[in-house]
Amino acid sequence: MPPLLVPIVVSACLGALVGLIRQWSDQTAPEGAVDLGGVRTYSLWAMLGCVGAMLTPQATPALLVAIVVIVGVHQVVAMAKMPAPYRPGGTTFASALLTVLAGALVYWGQRQAAALIAATVMVLLGLKQPLHAWTRKFTSDDIRATLQFVAITGVILPLVPNRSFGPYDAFNPYTIWLLVVLISGLGFLGYVAMRSLGAGAGILVTSLFGGLASSTATTLAFSRRSKEEPLLSEHYAMAVVIACSAMLVRVTLAVSVLNLELGLSLVAPFALMALPGALYGAWLWFRRHPGLGTVSAPVIGNPLNLRIAVKFALLYGLIGFLVKAITHLQLLHSGLLPLSFLSGLTDMDAISLSMAGGQTNGSVPLHLAMQAVLVAATANSLLKAGFAVCLGSPVLRRQISLVLGLTAAAGVAGCWLF
Repeated sequence: MPPLLVPIVVSACLGALVGLIRQWSDQTAPEGAVDLGGVRTYSLWAMLGCVGAMLTPQATPALLVAIVVIVGVHQVVAMAKMPAPYRPGGTTFASALLTVLAGALVYWGQRQAAALIAATVMVLLGLKQPLHAWTRKFTSDDIRATLQFVAITGVILPLVPNRSFGPYDAFNPYTIWLLVVLISGLGFLGYVAMRSLGAGAGILVTSLFGGLASSTATTLAFSRRSKEEPLLSEHYAMAVVIACSAMLVRVTLAVSVLNLELGLSLVAPFALMALPGALYGAWLWFRRHPGLGTVSAPVIGNPLNLRIAVKFALLYGLIGFLVKAITHLQLLHSGLLPLSFLSGLTDMDAISLSMAGGQTNGSVPLHLAMQAVLVAATANSLLKAGFAVCLGSPVLRRQISLVLGLTAAAGVAGCWLF
């Protein structure tokens, strides 16, 4: 078999896949736009890159560079000739150059890298319209908050010392802000999903992502709505229960990133805590009240807001200091669980991540760390039940009090059973 046959075929196939997506996206372009390449063009460009990589050592070191430049100039000239309304952006230009380079990588034996580049280009080309629609749903405040958070994080993480200092060596600025990024990122995923879904999303999906973004804010929002729209109280009760269950999932994921052993130990007790909500959801689902599938999304602030991030950093630093102090004073067994209960009334994530860090460095035993997280989850469930009782309609008050009360009882039982 000729040595160049396989690289040529692989290059042509990768180029054809990219060109297929590029040609498909052109079908939605307005009439009159110039064709900048499809399956055939991109296949040929990938083959050019492959042949150029082969001939470069034999002909001239600049041959592959010349091919890339020629393809780039061709794209620029073609775009310049197009009327302004039909002129594409830089995505088409970059995809053409990357296809040439992918062909070169195939010849050099870097086929996994070439396939990864081609797959990424295909995904980005295919998601052009959905991405544009998604970004249009964000407000200027969302963009400003996100940019501020990213900018501050990019400055803080490289500059702050990655070492412990202060009383009991309780403060590590690098670790604290890294955990802020982790929690804010998980919340932001839920926030993005909610903004993308819009008001027509089903109650299950809306409340699930609402719980990932902020279960407390979701509980407050739906409890208030139940008073404004009492006929939909059961729908809002269902949304609150799902959001509280999603909070347990978020905590498990965050803890597992830092300490997989602790995260796995929380799966069974958290499943027990989620059982009352699951049974309630099944009961409500099989009753099939009209309109159960739709509910508008609650108003939740961007989790990447700097004010929210700084508050979490301060709270996490305080909880971490108190845990260190309790350990140093040998009050671990008598002081940790009350501290966890109080922390759970304000924020589940701070005490959970503190336990993950404490269990990792050996200052907190695994079983005690698990109990502390369960106590915090129990306190958090009681707090949200209190919000529902104070703010919700009579129907929502009765149902949420029962379900979250049983959830809290399951948390207490989990401390003894697991």
